Order: sequence, then structure tokens, then C-alpha cells
Amino acid sequence: MSATPAKTRANKSNGTVVVSRWQIQIAALLIVFGVVLAYANSLSVPFVFDDQKGIVQNETIRSLWPLSEVLSPPVHATGAGGRPIVNLSLALNYAIGGLEVRGYHVFNISVHALAALLLFGLVRRTLLRPVLAGKYGEVALPLSFAVSILWALHPLLTESVTSVIQRTESLGGLFYLLTLYAFVRSVENGKAWRWQLVAIGACLVGMATKEIMATVPVIALLYDRTFVAGTFKAAWQDRKQFYCSLMATWLLLAYLVVINESRGGMVGFGLGMSAWDYALTQCRAILLYLKLSFWPHPLVIDYGAGVSRISEVWLQGIVLLFLVVGTFLALARKPVVGFLAFTFFAILAPSSSFVPLTTQTIAEHRMYLPLAAVLGLVVLGLYARLGKWVIPGVSALALVAGIVTANRNRDYHSVITLWEDTVEKAPDNSRARINLGSSYSDAGRLTEALKEFDAARRLKPNDADAEYNVGNTLLKMERFDEASSHYQKALELNPKYGMAHYGLAYVLIRTGLVEQSLAHLQLANQLMPKEPNTLRTLASSLSFTGRTQEALVRYEELLLILPDDPVLQCEVGSLLTKAGRNVEALAHFERALGLNPHDTNTRYNLGLVHLQLAHFATAAREFSAVLHDQPNFAVGRNSMGEALMGLERWAEAIDQFHTALRINPNYTEAKVNLDKAELLRDLRSR
Repeated sequence: MSATPAKTRANKSNGTVVVSRWQIQIAALLIVFGVVLAYANSLSVPFVFDDQKGIVQNETIRSLWPLSEVLSPPVHATGAGGRPIVNLSLALNYAIGGLEVRGYHVFNISVHALAALLLFGLVRRTLLRPVLAGKYGEVALPLSFAVSILWALHPLLTESVTSVIQRTESLGGLFYLLTLYAFVRSVENGKAWRWQLVAIGACLVGMATKEIMATVPVIALLYDRTFVAGTFKAAWQDRKQFYCSLMATWLLLAYLVVINESRGGMVGFGLGMSAWDYALTQCRAILLYLKLSFWPHPLVIDYGAGVSRISEVWLQGIVLLFLVVGTFLALARKPVVGFLAFTFFAILAPSSSFVPLTTQTIAEHRMYLPLAAVLGLVVLGLYARLGKWVIPGVSALALVAGIVTANRNRDYHSVITLWEDTVEKAPDNSRARINLGSSYSDAGRLTEALKEFDAARRLKPNDADAEYNVGNTLLKMERFDEASSHYQKALELNPKYGMAHYGLAYVLIRTGLVEQSLAHLQLANQLMPKEPNTLRTLASSLSFTGRTQEALVRYEELLLILPDDPVLQCEVGSLLTKAGRNVEALAHFERALGLNPHDTNTRYNLGLVHLQLAHFATAAREFSAVLHDQPNFAVGRNSMGEALMGLERWAEAIDQFHTALRINPNYTEAKVNLDKAELLRDLRSR
């Protein structure tokens, strides 16, 4: 039996009851209201953890055009690398509000609410399929509401919604659910091809969003076999072209995986972590995820990158083996149970099997969509045994879950509180210690920062990251010799540590050894060719040491990365002026002024270039605007006098030089120009 959009029709043989459209709409509104209420206190949460590389340092989201750049995020943009649709969503947020966090959180909450609505529709329509209608049709609406709202408000999903860059999970989940929902609508609808097109389109876009989408074609076919056709053979015969189209979207995913080099060396084999060690760690991870599904405490944003040994997880491995075997037995004997259990494992498979994700071996956000399968299996199982009392019980549990979720959001309200919470719950996590120390350092709490870095070094000796961060903190304390030794230790542990080369170079610059810093800056630039701070320091250091042409080459590279930085445009303009290339300098100062029209320093420099080019009237106009804002600017008065001299307006020029000398009686250049102007005035008057 199929459900119409307006209502579920009465049918005594399968137990379904009439459900009006307004009842469905009220249930949907309650789900959305619950999501908004639970996450309302997350709107001001700052960018944390992977948000920094994925958003704050991601230059490809700064403009929506050219679209090819937006859809080609850098591999180092954690969370967005290799995921063009995620990067596009971030670029849209940036276009609307820059780096103001509120808009990003509104987007995340909206995506999560839409995903919850799709889950609601998918579960409700599935319960009305002939396979389940006899047992669940009568309560399809309240039961699907209970499953969906419990999932939507579950605290285990907090990271996926509150941490901005983890929209990779929620967006991927949204397209996953849309693919399945559209397929279900296609088997109910007389014009099936329209819904099939929606499913194929959602699947294609999803492949450019998150790797979990790789399993959608398989799950759609399994759904067909379980709830629609009855057998794989019948499902394939009825919808062969549809499944071939879904599977064709794998080509896009394969292309993205290949061109993004295993997401910048974070995913794949041969990266320092064996498949066996990673698989053993997933024995612990998957059982932890299941435990958190039922008792979501403690929740931890970062479990580090450690791996487990067989002596530590042999029991979990046995339990997991029984669950996997049970899943395959259920697929044959209890297809509905088998479908939900298989879906859980299938969605987790890309991240939680044997392919190493070297930077994060355990992560709660991976449970975003698999949690729906767990909750569906549990709630339906409880209803089958306990009856209708399960529905109000689950709904009440969802209310409690929403309160816990709102409380968890408070941990994200500052970077320091988040990492303090993480260290408290996982005190042996060296990376959490480093992140807490970095947060303290950024807040000026340098002594506390050093304590956390020392703790990290005890937990993980010979950690280049810890040494580097100690160096950063000592640099802020102006303990240059000590900072230098820690940067050098970091480089001994990892000679390709670009930021350690940069840190050591910065110490050399601060101690006046600019020439010696260049070698480290050049190495840092080679290792991080598009890192703007490194490139900028290299360019300015080359300029300082008189290597003007080399500096200009680096500045040109930097302008490709930061074309809309007015200070950078001024730096390039000043260097070009120094090189005598005034016409080129003029373009950069004009660009800078266009980006920041109220900057008097830029306007003054623009006037100086016009003065050098003998554009006296234009120079006078620019200087006049500067002096309007800074009437006691002696140097500006002198420059204005020079422009007026070029226009042979002697009296006005003399007046400007006199004013400059009243402001600064020791201004030698103004005195020389005054004498010159008076002499020229007298000569012209004869």
C-alpha cells in the first residue's frame, strides 16, 4: 500500500488509519521547533578545531567566482578538501556575512532540520509499505515522529551541527536521506521517473559532499529488496536503469578521491598507519559509538590519532564480529532488522573499517546518519514488544535529549572551555593538551599554555607539534633563544614542518638576523606554497635586504592569493615606487584606495606617486583630502607645497611650507622647499 501526500487511507486489513495532512504538518513543525530550540544557543559559538583550516584559512571561499576555484578547495582545508559542495556552501556563507559565525550556524541548523524532516518522511512511508503496514501502519505517524525527533535532538549529533565544518556530515546525511526518500516516492507515484531523477541528482551532488554517499546505491537496492520488490532479482529487473544511473555517480566520487590525493595525505594507505592497526581501533570505536547512542556521556570533540593493539580490543573485536555475523543472518531471516543493521555498518564503512584516517581514528560526528538506523531498530523493536506506550516514552526521552544537547552546546561557547572540557574527559589525549595550550597562548595565558605543552610532551615524547607550540609561546614571551631551540627540535623531529621553519625564521628576524632568516622562509614557502603569512614575511624580508626583484616576484604570487588586501596592495605599490616603476605603483595604490577609501596613508602614498609622475593637480587633490582629515600632518603640508609648486601657485605653496614649519620647526626639507619656492616666485615675477 502507498500513502498519498494528503493522508493515509483507512484499510482494515493492514491496520492503517486516516491521517490528515495537518497532522503530518504539525509533527513536522514540532521537529523543526525542537531542533531550533535545542541549537538556539549555538549561534554565537566561535570557529573551533577544524573550522580554522576549513573556513578561516580557506581562501577559496572568499569569492563565488570563478566557480571552478570554489569547487576546487585545497586539500589542506580540513573538512572541505575534496568536497566541492561543502566548500560552495561555505563560500555562500562568506558572501553573505564574511566570517561572522551566526550565518554559518543558521545554515547548519537548517540543514539538520531538513534532514530530520526527510528522515520523518522516509520512516513514515516505510512503515506504510505492505511489508510493515500490518504491524505498524496504525501508528506510522506517531512512531516515525518519535524516531525522527529523538534522532534530531540526540546529543551525539551535537558536534555535527554545532561545529561548523562538520556540516560535511549533515549535508552528506541530507543528500543520503533525500536519495532514499525520493526513491520511496518513485515507487508510490504514477510518474516514477520524476522522483527517480530527484534521487539520482541528490546522489550525484552527495558524492561531491561526503564519502558516505558511496553506499547509497547499495542501500537503495537493499531497501527495494526489503520493502518493495521482495527480491534482489525483482528489484533489478524492475529498475535496472535507475540503479545503473545511481552507480554511475561513483565515477564522480572516484574522480574527487584521485585528484585530491587522499585528502592531502590524511586518508589512505602508506601514510604511517597500517590498515590492521586502524581496523583494530575501529573495534573500539564502533562499540563506543553504540554505547554513546544509548548513553551519550562523556562526549568528546577529539579522541586524538592513537591506535589500539589487539591486546586492548580483543573483546570488542569478538563482540563486533558477532554483530556483523548477526547482521548478515538477519538479512536472510529478518530482512527489516537486517536492513537497519546493515545500513548502520554500511554508512560507517568508509570511515570506520580498514582504510586509515590518520588524523582522527575515532570521531563522534561519524555517527550522524548511522544513529538513525540504531534508533529506528531500537524504537521499532520496543514497539513490537511493548506496544503504544513506547511512543510517549520515546517522545519524553527526546525532550530530555534536547536539554542535554543544549547543555552540550555551552561547552562550545569558547575555544578554551571546549578544550578544557576535552582535556578533563580525555586527559591522556596529547593533541587536546596542545590545542588547550594554544588556546591559552592566544588568550595571553602563556604560563598555563606552557604547562599544557609540557603535559603533551610527557604523554607523547618527541612530538614535533608540541615542540613547535612551545616555541610559539616562548616567542610571545620574547625568550628568543629558548624559542629557537624548540623550533629546531621540531625540525629535527620533522624536517618538513613548514610552520616550524617559519617560526625559526621569525625568531631570527626579531633578533635582527634577517638575512639568515631567508633560508628558513624559503623552505617554509616550498613546503606551504600558498600559505599567505609565510609568503608575505618572505617577500617583506627580501625587500628589507635589498633583493627588490625577488621580493616583487613573491608579492605577485601573494596578490594571486590575497587580491583584495589593501595593505598588501600598498606594500607592493611602495616597493614598485622604490624600484622606480611609478606607473605600476599607481595602479596598486588606486586598487588599495578602492578597497579602503578612508585610509589616509594610502591616499597620501597615491598622491606621492602622482607627484613623482608630475601629475601635480591630481597629487594636490589627494593631498588636500589627506590634510582635511589630518591638518597637522607636517609631511603632508610639505608634499602639498611641492604639488602647488609644480602648478606654479607660489603663494599657496609658500603658505603650506610655512604651516609645515609651524607644526615642526626642525623640518629641514620644508625649510629648503620654502626657500626654493620664494626664489622661484621672485624669478617668475621679474
